[in-house]
Amino acid sequence: MRRERQLPRVVALGGGHGLSASLQALRRVTSDITAVVTVADDGGSSGRLRREFAMLPPGDLRMALAALCGDDRDGRLWADILQSRFGGTGPLAGHAIGNLLLAGVWEQLGDPVEGLDMVARLLDVQGRVLPMSNIPLEIEADVVGLDPAAPEVPRLVRGQARVAKTPGDVRAVRLVPAAPPACPEAVAAIRAADWVILGPGSWFTSVLPHLLVPELAAALTETRARRCLTMNLVPAAETQGYSPSAHLEVLAAHAPSLRLDAVVVDPSFLQDDRAFAGLAASLGARLHVCGVRMADGSPRHDSIRLAAAYADVMGLVG
Repeated sequence: MRRERQLPRVVALGGGHGLSASLQALRRVTSDITAVVTVADDGGSSGRLRREFAMLPPGDLRMALAALCGDDRDGRLWADILQSRFGGTGPLAGHAIGNLLLAGVWEQLGDPVEGLDMVARLLDVQGRVLPMSNIPLEIEADVVGLDPAAPEVPRLVRGQARVAKTPGDVRAVRLVPAAPPACPEAVAAIRAADWVILGPGSWFTSVLPHLLVPELAAALTETRARRCLTMNLVPAAETQGYSPSAHLEVLAAHAPSLRLDAVVVDPSFLQDDRAFAGLAASLGARLHVCGVRMADGSPRHDSIRLAAAYADVMGLVG
């Protein structure tokens, strides 16, 4: 009698559209998924809510919940409702419905993890969504090229929204407060995982922040799980002009003890970067060059193609 293959326990780290793309792909590979989400967003609806109520910014957490909603009619409807925003010019204009739902639940329960779990049950989410820290964080960056009179002098840029859109060259990022506490459930999930997926996403504001939380960084280094880095399809605004190799160099500089087992990269991004394969190998990673871009050529990950790449990386093919 053929034994049924056990599905891997997967933890995905990131935020925003990059994490959403990864989660939509992973849902086709396994049902045992935990999303660990950055909590440094300070723009738009999330920024307004965190400033008014001193709570976690809900936007990236909302997007992760939407990505893990079911594929049936009710699941897709809930995903659309979570993501939809109020129009008009009144006080609710621009707020995502899912952000307000999370804000209301957190106000009642006072516990962000309990609130996320409650909303996940309500929406029949396939997996779990956790914050990387239970307190709201800020990002500050050293950026060069902002002062024409002194282009090589780094200037301090503070705030996720400002760092993500800076026209300068980001050299390093830090979290405020420094060494913040990790969400205990997120640490436990990483230590118990079979695979941890890092990226894709905005490098300095969605991918690297997880590596700057000491308990998360330690768990990532010490876990028995294998670690896979998913590269972007094009440089984000904050890494404009960065080669694929430069992305790896920045990652290694911010987390020198981190080892990787696999790197997934689309050939359109890799192009003629001859140093990339060697850098990936120096981090311990096997390189998986595979087409994961949408068929229309737009710089978005195709969930079916990315799922196939993850299945191959995890040895689930065949």
